[in-house]
Amino acid sequence: MNKEKNAVRFEVEEFEKLKKILVKYNCALEVVVTHLNNLNTYYNAFEPVNPIEHIKKRIKSPESIAGKLKQRGLPITSEAADKNLHDIAGIRIICAYAKNIYEIVEIIRNQPDFTLVREKDYLNNPKESGYRSYHLIVEINLGRLFGDQICQVEIQLRTSAMDFWATLEHKVKYKYDGHMPDYLSKELQISAEQIHELDERMYHIHELVDEINEDLI
Repeated sequence: MNKEKNAVRFEVEEFEKLKKILVKYNCALEVVVTHLNNLNTYYNAFEPVNPIEHIKKRIKSPESIAGKLKQRGLPITSEAADKNLHDIAGIRIICAYAKNIYEIVEIIRNQPDFTLVREKDYLNNPKESGYRSYHLIVEINLGRLFGDQICQVEIQLRTSAMDFWATLEHKVKYKYDGHMPDYLSKELQISAEQIHELDERMYHIHELVDEINEDLI
């Protein structure tokens, strides 16, 4: 309740401007989602195994945008949000195995309608907290209707186990307002390593099953 009372918000005029800006982020988000849904359909129709388990999308809420601007010491304006935040529109792709993530990343890199502007590999280079994921930021040209404006969309790729861990870490961070006790940080780091090992073992089992099936043909 205290956090809700202390939450930073946009002034009315800036909030109205932000609502218009969020329209273009929604449009950019739908462009990327359409491409990914087409990829999902292709895998289901033409490949024996679909590496994509599901796709989530979201637009940051005005409260979340305002909070991030404040955290970065930026003015709480629609212009500051549009210029400085790269994750207003976000997509999360959940893959069956960690190895599949690089396959999907390569496909996204080669999409002619996307311009890759940034990527971070937290799979091979996890954060100190234990966080693992693969982040891409792509730019979308919204076409003549929007005066050929460019809009950025963040794409995160992770396994189900990584997603569960990240969701739990976010909840713990929120509960302690970013100041997590050391013993909880340690527990999360240990859990992250165990999840990584589990992902590797599961993929190894998957490969063994494939080998057995090939021998039976």
